Amino acid sequence: MLNQETKRRIDSSRDILVGKVPDPKAQVEQITTAMIYKFMDDMDKEAQEVGGKAKFFTNGYEKYSWTNILDPKLGGQERLNLYGEAITKMQNNPHIPQLFRDIFKDAFLPYRSPETLSMFLKEINGFKYLHSEDLGDAFEYLLSVLGSQGDAGQFRTPRHIIDFIVDVVDPKKEDTILDPACGTAGFLISSFKHIVGSNKPSFAKASEGQGKNLSPEDKKRMMNNIVGYDISPDMVKLSKVNMYLHGFPTPHIYEYDTLSSEDRWEETYDVIMANPPFMSPKGGIKPHKRFSIQANRAEVLFVDYIMEHLNTNGRAGIIIPEGIIFQSGGSYTGLRKQLLEKGLWGVVSLPVGVFNPYTKTTKTSILFLDKNIQKKTEGVLFVKINNDGFDLGAERKPISENDLPKTLKLFKQYINSSLINKETSVINRFIHLNEITKRITNNFAVFNEVEEQKNTNYQNIEVGKILKQIKNTVIVNNEKIYKQITVKMNGKGVILRKEIKGSNIKTKTQFLASHKDFIMSKIDARNGAFGIVPPELNNAIVTSDFPLFRVNESVMLPNFLNIVIRSPQFIKICQLTSLGTSNRKRIQVNKFLNSRIPLPTLEGQKKIVKEIEEYKKNIEDNKKIILIFEKKIEEKLNKVWK
Repeated sequence: MLNQETKRRIDSSRDILVGKVPDPKAQVEQITTAMIYKFMDDMDKEAQEVGGKAKFFTNGYEKYSWTNILDPKLGGQERLNLYGEAITKMQNNPHIPQLFRDIFKDAFLPYRSPETLSMFLKEINGFKYLHSEDLGDAFEYLLSVLGSQGDAGQFRTPRHIIDFIVDVVDPKKEDTILDPACGTAGFLISSFKHIVGSNKPSFAKASEGQGKNLSPEDKKRMMNNIVGYDISPDMVKLSKVNMYLHGFPTPHIYEYDTLSSEDRWEETYDVIMANPPFMSPKGGIKPHKRFSIQANRAEVLFVDYIMEHLNTNGRAGIIIPEGIIFQSGGSYTGLRKQLLEKGLWGVVSLPVGVFNPYTKTTKTSILFLDKNIQKKTEGVLFVKINNDGFDLGAERKPISENDLPKTLKLFKQYINSSLINKETSVINRFIHLNEITKRITNNFAVFNEVEEQKNTNYQNIEVGKILKQIKNTVIVNNEKIYKQITVKMNGKGVILRKEIKGSNIKTKTQFLASHKDFIMSKIDARNGAFGIVPPELNNAIVTSDFPLFRVNESVMLPNFLNIVIRSPQFIKICQLTSLGTSNRKRIQVNKFLNSRIPLPTLEGQKKIVKEIEEYKKNIEDNKKIILIFEKKIEEKLNKVWK
């Protein structure tokens, strides 16, 4: 577990750098370089304390030791010059392992502030090399600050999603494991932890002398069997450090273009898990000719690659964009056909905001492949995740609702018995392989059907059981100032018409409207002139031309009604219950109250409101982004004309 002092130290290191190094990725690189530098010095001291010799800072490199750099006798500028020189020369130090030389390759100091460097190195000096799980968790936390690589379709996979996929795929100690787009090695480290945890004897077995932990030989073999590729040299460097800090002395991470290079094409693995890049560069990708699917889309080629490189009884868990599920292009259709042939047995639909803050709009799913499971079940189990334990905002704060543990339990039962737990609250649907192959283009987009089965089979209810017309007549005080409200058309809702003195009110009948009441225009209801009274207009008055209703909150939540009334279907009800000439149609209140609308449960209403509010927030955020780019266009054009 990450302790608070380590977390504070990482946060403080970033805070020190942020003024000089604003890019989060560059901050991670600076902290990574400094941590490894400090750890080499720790290991030299440890060797000297037991009577050995320094092996890193020796034979001409002594002056660059961490101890010398932090010597209080050094002035700030001297320290800056020495550290800047040291990190550029360390890649050539023949006394350090190749892994460390790779980390220092192209390293440099991007700022020239002695004060900033001194404060930064002081914080790094608090980290101690213990080659421990704690230090690995600390580095995982550091990696979590990496910003979006969305221009390449790369999004850091949330730790709990990685762990869920690993738990479902269930890698074993004898398995060879690959992530062909490994990023910071999250899947590989989670796999290692899963195997170690799975091989710890239970208390009961241990007390009976049964079961045993992994042997050193087992762990050594596992570390050799776990492999990652990434096209980015920066990601390769970070993943190597991450694995080293989790106990891998020589991580098998390779800088490799999975889609264009053939150098490793003959390699196959028992387990492959990945969150490959979703986005293809302009003009597509130019892959070699050994792929089964002829395509130039990264997501199609990566899934094809994973299928091609699984061993006969291999297993896979792959995060994919929703396009793979339903798009009708030839490559997508062919890919889905092959997925069924290669053992697709489970599909999990993830919430839209699961990759916040990196992307708010990318809809993703997880594909699970295992020929043995598919042969046993003879179909595919589709599951929809509505909540993953975190809200869908940019900060992804923890919440109590979490479908992942229930889904894992459902999958385990399904794998072991070929049956589906009908009592589970997780939205799911089993489809036999024969039924899928009958669908046009082998479409996997069954989640709307699942929703209809599970969530949208609502009872209909009369509007009159939700809205009760009220007539709270106000005796007007001539000296009092009143807020008088009205409603605007096209869903704009209730607004303040004017503030008016009682003596100036000409219409005799005025009704008193409270916060959460529903009002509508008799004449313009068919055009969406209705709404819920907002809190700032509580106890405002409204004329008799605006029927006033109290919402039955035991049946429908006012904020849910406020969403329903903005739908085209609700406006249609108002149109059908209005009578008169085309120019002077008036709502018939009794007919309106006799109309029927769908009624979800109160809990269902809360979920719908939450989802729609999140969509609205996404719309507003995107509007801001659009304004920014419109401003950039305007500035660019202004420069052209100058």
